[in-house]
Amino acid sequence: MSHSIGEIAQALGLQVAGDASIRIKAVAEPGDAGTDDLALAMKPDFAADLSKGAARAAMLWADADWQAMGLEGAILAPRPRHALSGLSRMLDRGPGFEPGIHPSAVIHETAVLGADVSVGPFTVIGRDVRIGAGSVIGPQCHIGEGSVLGVQAELRDGVRIGARITIGDRFISQPGAVIGADGFSFVTPEQSAVERARDSLGDQGEISAQAWARIHSLGAVTIGDDCEVGANSCIDRGTVRDTKIGNGTKLDNLVQVGHNVVIGDSCLLCAQVGVAGSTRLGNNVVLGGQTGVGDNLTIGDNVITGGGTKVLSKVPSGRVMLGYPAVQMQKHIEIYKAMRRLPRLFSDVAALQKSVPKADENS
Repeated sequence: MSHSIGEIAQALGLQVAGDASIRIKAVAEPGDAGTDDLALAMKPDFAADLSKGAARAAMLWADADWQAMGLEGAILAPRPRHALSGLSRMLDRGPGFEPGIHPSAVIHETAVLGADVSVGPFTVIGRDVRIGAGSVIGPQCHIGEGSVLGVQAELRDGVRIGARITIGDRFISQPGAVIGADGFSFVTPEQSAVERARDSLGDQGEISAQAWARIHSLGAVTIGDDCEVGANSCIDRGTVRDTKIGNGTKLDNLVQVGHNVVIGDSCLLCAQVGVAGSTRLGNNVVLGGQTGVGDNLTIGDNVITGGGTKVLSKVPSGRVMLGYPAVQMQKHIEIYKAMRRLPRLFSDVAALQKSVPKADENS
């Protein structure tokens, strides 16, 4: 399938310059682009590589001098990276699953599938499941008893959805995600060493063998509209109430969301983020890769954490946090700079000590 750059610009509400009839089949980086590619030269640093490729047209920033770059046409975008969202949607060929219901799929007789739902090979759909119209369920998926998926859901290969899970419209799950596994919740008959260490900030008390009793997960998971869950991510079901994910929230690959966690709307949780049980995240929270958030905490709206941050206490709304333990980013940078100066400081102190005569021990 090909599109003219004029058609693309019109669909995205952008300005086209030069020859709008130029047809492209794909996008490419400027240095790799061929004559049938739209080069993504979205800022001057990228545009410098246009001469290495053979692109006739490119997507550029709003006031770019496309003719000076030797192009025959261009799409000019005030915010090119945002324009890429719409462009990539137009050119996305999808996961490549066959339409219809594969003969090897096992679908319970009480399950209700909306219009134009496709189900891949070796997928199992349980009792009383409801799947909205236009949804695509890939191969080797499992959807447990009583679960509900909204319209236009897309489950990639091997997604596992437990029993009684509720998911809104336009949900996307990448391969291998698990939604609705039991929470990691155990208790000892007597106060555990972990509890004592937490209360005392380090003292376990008398050490003795302890057996762990399982607390079963009676809650489920509720996920809003327009959410996405990355490959091999896990969202645990609640102990009594549901674990909840708000509208428009996106989880990257290898994200762990513990039992009873509540995540607000339009949050981003990047790769290898872990959120421990019963923590609450506000709206528009962004957790950088490998951020760890302790249990029973509250993270306010619009909080951002840098990569590798470890959040061990409540974070007020609007804070930008970094480090272990997490502190405000500006303070962390000051601490880091101070730490880098420590070797020189120690050297200066040692030199000063050498320059000061030692006191006469007999005086």
